[in-house]
Amino acid sequence: MRDALVAAAFRLFLERGYEQTTVDDIVALAGVGRRSFFRYFPSKEDVVFPDHERCLADMTAFLAASGKEHEPVRRVCDAARLVLLMYAENPSFSVQRYRLTKQVPGLRAYELSVVWRYERALAEYLRGRFTGRPDGNLHADVIAAAVVAAHNNALRSWLRSAGQGDASTTVDHALGYVQSAFGAPPAAPPSTARPVFPSLPMPPADELPDDVVVVVSRRGAPLWRVVQEIETTLGRD
Repeated sequence: MRDALVAAAFRLFLERGYEQTTVDDIVALAGVGRRSFFRYFPSKEDVVFPDHERCLADMTAFLAASGKEHEPVRRVCDAARLVLLMYAENPSFSVQRYRLTKQVPGLRAYELSVVWRYERALAEYLRGRFTGRPDGNLHADVIAAAVVAAHNNALRSWLRSAGQGDASTTVDHALGYVQSAFGAPPAAPPSTARPVFPSLPMPPADELPDDVVVVVSRRGAPLWRVVQEIETTLGRD
């Protein structure tokens, strides 16, 4: 029923225009009553954004499930990707909505209010992680705004292309700027190579102090063998 109402609404929006379409027109085309419409959508604007409430709930749950082991900036970037997945589930619908929203100022204002709620969810999580830090709240709000700005810049670029190309790659590139500016650098993988010690120049023999011992050992000799040679040279058992 919910999907049928959305489909009927967008069909009429495209045929007649958003302002010229009423809730009565939508329910007549869908073959249901007005009460059924308002059971799913509080207003006509809500039928244009039928999935944002679910996505916001998913984002909030994702952030609530975070642990101390999650790097906070990377975590909010991953949370923003949930919004991208919502748009990418149905590219044709997302493109239609984007074009409709650009034409109707009231829908644009509604969309901005939705974006603000996403940003607040990210900021609240970051504020909790930055508690006790100098300017922790400021830091959290700036990062949340940067994540939303980067995500929306890439998302709108994809929507302007009519949903062509890989949206994930575009958004990952944009969020990479936020991660590099505010996030902790990834830990370097442990090296399996053997350390190489540079050869140091030896001072002239007449400048060496009396207690200096030089031991020449074969490359790759075990450490215990080198220690043994040093002890033997020093006359120790």
